[in-house]
Amino acid sequence: MTDSPHLAGGFDEPVGTALARWRRAKQISGQALGERVGMSQATISRLENNISNPDPQVVRRVAEALALPAEEVERLVGLVDRPSEALIDWQSTQPGLADRQHFVRRLENAARDTRIFQAAVVPGLLQTSEYARAVLTALRIELADDQIADSALAVSEAVAVRMQRALALDEPDRTFHFLIAEDVLGHQVCRPVDMIAQIARLREVAAYPNVSFRIIPQDAEWPIPPFHGFVLMDDKSLIVDLFNTGLLSRGRRMVGHYRRVFEGLDGIATSDIDSILDDYEKRYLRRLSHSVA
Repeated sequence: MTDSPHLAGGFDEPVGTALARWRRAKQISGQALGERVGMSQATISRLENNISNPDPQVVRRVAEALALPAEEVERLVGLVDRPSEALIDWQSTQPGLADRQHFVRRLENAARDTRIFQAAVVPGLLQTSEYARAVLTALRIELADDQIADSALAVSEAVAVRMQRALALDEPDRTFHFLIAEDVLGHQVCRPVDMIAQIARLREVAAYPNVSFRIIPQDAEWPIPPFHGFVLMDDKSLIVDLFNTGLLSRGRRMVGHYRRVFEGLDGIATSDIDSILDDYEKRYLRRLSHSVA
């Protein structure tokens, strides 16, 4: 990243990155900038690192405090509210198994309310270590040939970070809404004994007072096809899952669209999950007994 005040990243450059570049070019510290606009240095840091979803008026205050040209102020404010249908609204999450987990963890730590939909696998925050290891091991296809030898270590590190992310569920001032398709339970991504442990984990977390866990039954009529899983954080950030990465959007209209999708899917889900979990637990117990017979 350059310290030049000229646009370095084209229209792909996030607004926080642009503000950080301008601040450094003008040789102003984050603390000094925070004092100018009545914000803490930590808030300025979150804004510049694109962790928080900025308000247009906040961006305007910061840009004007940096004494930016009027056209640049308007450009940066426009970046916040640009049409969410534009492809430039999306950016890839961090490459690498562990780096991606760290990236998502930083986003989650800033969120108070999280909504997660999954149609294929158990959401990461709910995964046991063995289930997570199976899922993340399968994602090693993204590693280059010269990294395969280190892939086991990369998976172990990613699993450890994913388990650390799950500690957020124990924070009572944060709320989580999990929504999965019943088919998730039928996708055996690990050994039957590990699937049984995973179902037990779902029962455990579903009882948390700050957690809502609902399942869309197989016989439900879907209002929209379950094309992919996604995560909404505070109605400000959206992550869509891909095989080898995730796509992040902070576009207000895009986030709002996915919030409506979540509500539509939640409308066909049930919180009466015990009987469904019982059925799959029995299924894996039968498979387990057959495997040891």
